[in-house]
Amino acid sequence: MLMNPGVTLLRVERARKRLYQVQKKYGFLTHPKVIEQSKKLDELLNQYQTCKMKF
Repeated sequence: MLMNPGVTLLRVERARKRLYQVQKKYGFLTHPKVIEQSKKLDELLNQYQTCKMKF
């Protein structure tokens, strides 16, 4: 789903904050929950990059 870059950027920032929280909670960058959140952030960053190129 392609979205407005501004909306996507807000989602990126929320996901980034969530990644910091998850990493702080589990303490390991290799913990499955941290990796899962990192992948979500990567996906959103890719969406943002695509949005920026289309707008």
